[in-house]
Amino acid sequence: MKKATNKKFILGIAVAVLLPLSFYIIAKLLKKDTLDMPGFYVADTVRTRVENGVEVRDTVFHRISDLTLINQFGDTVGLNTDLKGRVLVINFFFTHCPVICPKLIANMKLFERAFRRDPKRQESLDNQVQLVSITVNPERDSFPVLRKYADRFDVNHDHWSFLTGDKKAIYEFARNELGLSVQPGDGGADDFIHSEKIVNIDQNRHIRGYYDGLDSLALAKCTYDISLITMEKKKLK
Repeated sequence: MKKATNKKFILGIAVAVLLPLSFYIIAKLLKKDTLDMPGFYVADTVRTRVENGVEVRDTVFHRISDLTLINQFGDTVGLNTDLKGRVLVINFFFTHCPVICPKLIANMKLFERAFRRDPKRQESLDNQVQLVSITVNPERDSFPVLRKYADRFDVNHDHWSFLTGDKKAIYEFARNELGLSVQPGDGGADDFIHSEKIVNIDQNRHIRGYYDGLDSLALAKCTYDISLITMEKKKLK
């Protein structure tokens, strides 16, 4: 039963990958920008200007600041430097989580398998999308522990980063950059964030979506949105 469920899940995500491509081809043939692109989240400022006597509001959306952590191989990884130009699919977890995290990582593994290559496109999605799993318990989850945990799920290490580092930096990033927790905290010993949410960050480091990582339909929607985002740089003529 589990294998059948996994196959249905992968098929659903594969369809989500291919649908935007089909829409893009049709839109290009019709020479119309008909794609309904994913929206932007978290407005930093709203600027007002007058154009032809009419007041126009321009919203400046938040771009996440860089965060440098240590991956499962002990290498430093900057989200905005080393992973520049890639869409990021970010989640938070900890390795000794008994129920939610294993299911979340397992779902992302199915997501990875279905999304890794799209045979209908000339180039691989491998260099456009990076999965990022950040531990919320870095004191316990050292990089060797993360490597062992990643191997447990047989992940593609090149395209899935498991990250650890300074707890305060991680918690500040989760709260202030991604807006994942409404509870205040200082990243201290008693502070703890546990979220099943997955965050979609585009190539320009705008937040483009929040998804329930335990819900297969939400992950299919995430895949669909990412497929559209990877085509944003293509201009319809």
